[in-house]
Amino acid sequence: MHFPSSLLLLNLAFAIGDARPPQSAWQAKNFKTLVTFGDSYTDENRLGYFINHNGSAPPVGWEQGVGYKTATGGRSWPRYASIYSGATLYNYAVSGAVCSNQVTPRYFSAIKAPFPDIRGYELPAFIADSKYRNPNGTAFFTGKPRDTVYAIWIGTNDLGNDAFLTDSQVKGKTLKDYVDCVYQTVGKLYENGGRYFVLLNLAPLQLLPQYATPENGGLPKTKFFPNKGSNITEISYRMYETVTTVNEIFAYRTPFEASLNETWPGIKIADFDVNSLITDMWSNPKNYLNGTAPPNVTGIIDQCDAQGNNCVEAASKDSYLWYDELHPSEQADRIIAREFVGVLGGISKWAKYWG
Repeated sequence: MHFPSSLLLLNLAFAIGDARPPQSAWQAKNFKTLVTFGDSYTDENRLGYFINHNGSAPPVGWEQGVGYKTATGGRSWPRYASIYSGATLYNYAVSGAVCSNQVTPRYFSAIKAPFPDIRGYELPAFIADSKYRNPNGTAFFTGKPRDTVYAIWIGTNDLGNDAFLTDSQVKGKTLKDYVDCVYQTVGKLYENGGRYFVLLNLAPLQLLPQYATPENGGLPKTKFFPNKGSNITEISYRMYETVTTVNEIFAYRTPFEASLNETWPGIKIADFDVNSLITDMWSNPKNYLNGTAPPNVTGIIDQCDAQGNNCVEAASKDSYLWYDELHPSEQADRIIAREFVGVLGGISKWAKYWG
């Protein structure tokens, strides 16, 4: 009577265990195009367009320039990944974004609306661009299914303050709705022709100065979380529990959808365990941070007061893991980009592959 359930679990165990890429499936040299979705961890300057155009979105076929001053203080990981791999970058990430404003909307006064999300803005914007032809008749999007990889890194805002951390989600919504949104995004991109995907799991948010415990450099309040409250240890542990739970869901959901359930025939998905990578940077900083000062994994480069004023930037930026209370440094993003290219090549110890 219970055999089908047992068989299902056994098959899932085999699917999870068989996570090595076929040698021919993942080779970095084969990927000519990189398409990215996410929040400020990935954005270059798309939110800036909204701010500078009274909340209006960029037009179809907008040529986005290189972001030299992103949330890292410099260039962001997708730009470095593009440089390291030679792939053309189409970046749809928006700072402040969540996966779905139907789950965790966050209002942004500068545009008099919620931050543009993946479901409602980023995904439709890419699909429109993928079908757009320039005035001279050439295609705006030049990627092909066999040489394009899609990367999704979302969740920092979904799980943070003014969202799940402070019980500010839409009534009745749970973490499952956020996770469903991520995989629904994969499904929509698959329907549009996507076949290669990299899903980046949640960063160790409990180590960020915004959410860390006091002994790990946690701050009583920040410009991103001014009404934090007094029990910052409780906040850190709640964040840790939530991140761990969601990343475990990702670890089982991907092989279930890609290999066992065969939701998307012919798809290739890599789960990039960026959480473990950043945790290793935090635990073994001398292996990653190469500034002239001693490695610093609890302090920040952009040192401001809780109102975001009177800012002073620390020297030796490459010695820091964090740029500010909420974002990795440019040096950390270089490492993430380097390992991302390793994922594309099927050689990264931080990745597992299915499909």
